[in-house]
Amino acid sequence: MDLGELQRLVHATAIEHGWWNQPRAFGDIIALAHSELSEAYEEYRNGHHPTETYCGIAGKPEGIPTELADLVIRLLDYCEAEGIDLEAAIIEKDTYNQSRPYRHGGKQT
Repeated sequence: MDLGELQRLVHATAIEHGWWNQPRAFGDIIALAHSELSEAYEEYRNGHHPTETYCGIAGKPEGIPTELADLVIRLLDYCEAEGIDLEAAIIEKDTYNQSRPYRHGGKQT
C-alpha cells in the first residue's frame, strides 16, 4: 500500500466513524496533531522506550510509536479531506532538502 492509498483508507475510516459529519476547522486539526505529539512526549517522560508498545485499557495500543501513528493518521485524514497529495508534497520537499547545504540555517542543534 502506498501513502496515497493509506491516506484514502484512513479518511474513509474517519468518515465511517462520524469524524467528518461536520466540517473540521484547520486550527482544530493542528491542535489535535499537536496533542498527539504531546502524548508521545508524555510516554517518553513516563520512561517508555521509543520502540516500546504495550496494551492499555481494553487492549488499546499505547506507547510512543502508537502516538506517532496517531499523528500520521490525523495528518493523512486531513490531507485526504482537503485534497492534498501528501505523498507528492513529501517527495517535493525531500528533493528540495537534498539540495540544501550541510546543517543549513545556522542552527547549533
